[in-house]
Amino acid sequence: MNSYIAEVLETVRKRNPNEPEFLQAVTEVLESIEPAIERHKKYREGKILERIVEPERVIMFRVPWQDDKGEIHVNRGFRIQFNSALGPYKGGLRFHPTVCLSVLKFLAFEQIFKNSLTTLPMGGGKGGSDFDPKGKSDSEVMRFCQSFMTELFRHVGADTDVPAGDIGVGGREIGFLFGQYKRIANEFTGVLTGKGLKWGGSLIRPEATGYGCVYFAQEMLKTRNETLEGKVCLVSGSGNAAQYTVEKLIQCGAKVVTMSDSNGFIYDKNGINEEKLAWIMDLKNVRRGRIKEYAEKFKVPYYEGQRPWGIPCDCAFPCATQNEISGEDAKKLLDNGCYLVAEAANMPTEPAGVDLFIQKKILYAPGKAANAGGVATSGLEMSQNSMRMQWTREEVDAKLKQIMQTIFKNAWTTAEEYGYPGNLVVGANIAGFVKVADAMLDQGLV
Repeated sequence: MNSYIAEVLETVRKRNPNEPEFLQAVTEVLESIEPAIERHKKYREGKILERIVEPERVIMFRVPWQDDKGEIHVNRGFRIQFNSALGPYKGGLRFHPTVCLSVLKFLAFEQIFKNSLTTLPMGGGKGGSDFDPKGKSDSEVMRFCQSFMTELFRHVGADTDVPAGDIGVGGREIGFLFGQYKRIANEFTGVLTGKGLKWGGSLIRPEATGYGCVYFAQEMLKTRNETLEGKVCLVSGSGNAAQYTVEKLIQCGAKVVTMSDSNGFIYDKNGINEEKLAWIMDLKNVRRGRIKEYAEKFKVPYYEGQRPWGIPCDCAFPCATQNEISGEDAKKLLDNGCYLVAEAANMPTEPAGVDLFIQKKILYAPGKAANAGGVATSGLEMSQNSMRMQWTREEVDAKLKQIMQTIFKNAWTTAEEYGYPGNLVVGANIAGFVKVADAMLDQGLV
């Protein structure tokens, strides 16, 4: 490893000793951009690495709220405003018990390069709370969101920081957050994305992460003159990204045989069709039930406490959460015939698994490239809000597809340019990094 990169990583480790997710993300990016650091001394002279690994601002606050029984609870709220070299901070809000500084800093750091790849003018940020919306009533979620936004509103704005949804933050939560922002700030503005269609949202936004990931997978398969038709696919998760990944895979003629949640996974060897997917969407989005109910309804096996990576397949689409594919899981996938992995989740593969995918030269798309469709369409929602207009479903979908094709082409050609043909980890990281680094140098010591 380059000695300059090693020194920066050592400093990051000393300054952030209890943040494993953040350290993992920084290590992965810095190690993979070594060719760019070696080639361009201006990044070393400008101390770009030292600057880019430090957030511009970290906001942390308490969120008191009252449940339906009148009992008061206190959660922690966060917003990491990591880098604004390319535009307003942009990144989701996550409501989940695992939320902490390490997780959010890793997500915000990844977001910098993901947003850079989209070609849209967006910086990188992330936020959320250790609040768990599961099992809460709509009224409890509303009261929490109102308390959360009462503090957050002073730090966000259409030209400053534009949050969106993430795990635990769907249309319901965005609505409550937006209503409170509007009430306090006394303005109707595009301060959040993922809004309802009737009040400033964009068509295709709910579908964008999943659809975009599949569009990216199609581009990878084109390099081998293949399509998704007839491919056996594993999908993890059953939230927004997973649902629309499955929907688009079905439309492409693929056969999806698994979905999961935090309790386990179902294996439907006959394939999840449109009717079964509609049932899952109702289960998860309306009844807020567990995926185990699918196994009971459709008489298929359910694997308690397990992940689906041991099932034979052609393609895998991790759509759940970070580090869900271990080195051992990656080996199982390869042993069972998998030769394409496209990440709809953020950093779902542990470093040992990533190394294995690259070593075996399978088609592997890291999350910052493959799942950039979600934030790209958030950027398109911001554009529509600024113009006070709404594009058609077809217009947004066409723009999304074009953006994903551009991201793939950029990552693929950058990997070749720096001597790592086919390595989309190196290609995506360098392409995303160079654009941000050049902007930082152009803007002086900020």
